[in-house]
Amino acid sequence: MENPQTQEKEAVVDWRHVFSLLLTSLFLAVVIGFSAMLLSYFLDIVADSFMHFHESYHEASPAAVPAWRRLVSVTIGGLIAGLVWYAIRRKEPKIVGINGALKGQKMPAWKTVLNVLAQIFYVGTGGSVGRELAPRQLGVMISQQVQDFGQKKGFLKLTEEDRQLLLAAAAGAGFAGVYIAPITGMLFSVELLLKKNSIKNIAISLMMSTIACLIGSLAKGFTPYYWVASADFSRWLLLAALVIGPLAGIAGALAKQGFAWAQKKQASGKVLLVTMPLVGLLTGMIAWFMPEVMGNGRAVAQLAFHQVNEELLFFFIVLGLVKFALTFLTLYGGGTGGTLTPSIALGAVLGLVVSAVFAGVLPGIQPWHFALIGAVALLAASQQAPLMAMFMVFEIAHLHSSALIIFAVAVALSSATSKFYLQVQERRSAAK
Repeated sequence: MENPQTQEKEAVVDWRHVFSLLLTSLFLAVVIGFSAMLLSYFLDIVADSFMHFHESYHEASPAAVPAWRRLVSVTIGGLIAGLVWYAIRRKEPKIVGINGALKGQKMPAWKTVLNVLAQIFYVGTGGSVGRELAPRQLGVMISQQVQDFGQKKGFLKLTEEDRQLLLAAAAGAGFAGVYIAPITGMLFSVELLLKKNSIKNIAISLMMSTIACLIGSLAKGFTPYYWVASADFSRWLLLAALVIGPLAGIAGALAKQGFAWAQKKQASGKVLLVTMPLVGLLTGMIAWFMPEVMGNGRAVAQLAFHQVNEELLFFFIVLGLVKFALTFLTLYGGGTGGTLTPSIALGAVLGLVVSAVFAGVLPGIQPWHFALIGAVALLAASQQAPLMAMFMVFEIAHLHSSALIIFAVAVALSSATSKFYLQVQERRSAAK
């Protein structure tokens, strides 16, 4: 029989551990928030310097920038980003990603900073890749450095579970600080990285994302990332969700496979010095006629969210395919970047295609409703993170709450469809 005194000792709260976790998370949230704010300013500086362009939800595309300047900007961007990536990859230590850090690998500080800046720089010059990976990587690196320093000096008492939590929460906070989306930042940490939604995980992640969001808003304010009309979502859109969900599930799974293959087979070594400038040049040549392909996909999605008719349907199909191809080539050519916002752009185009089928059938429904549903559904499928996808678009577009029930149906169907498709593909590959 256990001694009552022993039971009492075991029940005592380890306050040093509690304060270590709380104070570390608060400190990291503030530092990551300011880091995200600086990255936002850096993106604006690069875009203004190269194209005299300031991206906003009012003007997401550099269409007003002279075509020759767009061409020169992204070509030089590819050249410089390629040089940076070649320099930081050619020697040890190797660049470590977020998943590697969660497994205990050390992220080299200066190489990570240069990698992050190269991503933001390339997007700022017009490169076709997402910029949301950069603040997440920077957040994880900062978290790792702070934890190592604190434990080395002996004033932090953190368990291995705490270390994992602070790394994942830092990634979410980096995202929240740039996109001003605290719930999405928390869900990215808990749903996509930790895959364990305990009270502690949710509380720490949400607190860090909220603080980083408030600090990041000093640069961008609380304006929506995507501008959409303020109309409610009709219940008739549930029919659209039933159609878009499975289609987006297959398309999202294919996009996920394509991006993963491009990253796995991407150019390395001196080849990178050729491929990245060529990808930049190709992007600039296409942007001569289609400026919307430049950047992280915001321009494509924003244009789709503005549509009120189906007259430009063929244009959007071409635009979506070209955007996917350029993002694929950027990753394959040796670039590093996110795939969240490119996936939103692809989904928005898919939604518009489906809207043509429903034209004249559903009363009072606009094509941009379909674009939003497609964006959410394809994002959920490509990331295998239904809650994060649903709340990401909801938060950054400042949507009416009536959108959530429509999104929920579309996301459930797309996630299940993509999961089933990917499992079938895995079984076929294993059987060969």
